[in-house]
Amino acid sequence: MFLGHHIHNLDDKGRLTIPAKYREDLAEGMVVTRGNQRQIVLYPLREWQALCERIDALPKLDRRASNIRRLVYAYAEDLTMDRQGRIIIPSHLREFAHIENEVLIVGLNSYIELWAPDMWREVESALEDDSFEREYFETLNI
Repeated sequence: MFLGHHIHNLDDKGRLTIPAKYREDLAEGMVVTRGNQRQIVLYPLREWQALCERIDALPKLDRRASNIRRLVYAYAEDLTMDRQGRIIIPSHLREFAHIENEVLIVGLNSYIELWAPDMWREVESALEDDSFEREYFETLNI
């Protein structure tokens, strides 16, 4: 389970240290790809496989489904952690997400998002909007 958020720095080789509390769930491996808001999405293998099943079930001749396949699969990379719990974030994904040095690691229960901190602040501002919060809590019946 991935919860909370952490700020870490990339080293000179583009390596990111995964928070210690996330490592066990990623020990089997992981896949990173582009997100839908200029973030990188990191999936543990089991979640990646479930996502692939849903994508592969989409109609093969549907243009939108084909575009989803292209965006998700063409930019995906499988990763493994080194002994220090680090992964190398591919440069094409760092460029896509505008990540230079600092990375905001956001746990979203079954997967992780990697954000440039300034991009995250824009998302966070939208999340703090009162109307969004009311709608969110009403949806969850809280």
